[in-house]
Amino acid sequence: MAAPFFSTPFQPFVYQSPQDVVTPFQILGGEAQIVQIMLKPQEKIIAKPGSMCYMSGSIQMENVVATENEAGVWQWLFGKNTTSIVLHNTGTTDGFVGIAAPSLARILPIDLAKFGGEILCQPDAFLCSINDVKVSNTIDQRPHNLVATAEGFLRQKISGQGLAFVVGGGSVVQKNLEVGETLAVDVPSIVAVSSTVNVQIKYNGPMRRVVFGNDNLVTAVLTGPGIVFIQSMPFHRLSQRIASLLWIITGEGSLLDVFVKTGSINVANLASG
Repeated sequence: MAAPFFSTPFQPFVYQSPQDVVTPFQILGGEAQIVQIMLKPQEKIIAKPGSMCYMSGSIQMENVVATENEAGVWQWLFGKNTTSIVLHNTGTTDGFVGIAAPSLARILPIDLAKFGGEILCQPDAFLCSINDVKVSNTIDQRPHNLVATAEGFLRQKISGQGLAFVVGGGSVVQKNLEVGETLAVDVPSIVAVSSTVNVQIKYNGPMRRVVFGNDNLVTAVLTGPGIVFIQSMPFHRLSQRIASLLWIITGEGSLLDVFVKTGSINVANLASG
């Protein structure tokens, strides 16, 4: 069998569960990462649907209904996944599975036992997990841009004593807050916070501007103790940038025109080359 953990220069990590079960894993790549997890016979992991990138021959994949999902029917009605995939090593030798981030994102391993058994995340932050991990989602029925409490944007709760992998867009920064220490963060830039962090919402303009949407109008004031993970490229900003370029393409000519107008191609250099 192939030994993928030693075929690259990257140093593998080792996760040791509270039951002293050791699971090696490795995070590969730069901005669009893959987590590669070794599974002993009869071991399994839970992952987000569509995240499996590759797996060894002894791994069996099954779609299951996430019965612990508190959003339930509401999530299904709004077009969200209410299932998970189980990747189970049914063979007699070690196997491996590669789980990919869904966009230009970094993968963060979170040992829940070191976070007091719970962490609060942005929607869809969860990627996959090892051992005892429960993922609960809630549906916020308020206007899209109106955030009144932490529950308005940290709508995914990951709990248990296992290892969870979450994704953050672009580059990710970890801040460790001491008791009473405060940090102001743009709301979409928050990936996850530990449950000990106090979160207060601050509006940076008139409510009418907040409701109709704009960047940097809603700030989260975080007070320690605890840990916060911050992303440089929230997915909605990336999608908005792509959408604006598509509008330029369909409304103002060819793809070459777009590159020239946005400065991606220098016409003078192109002519001289």
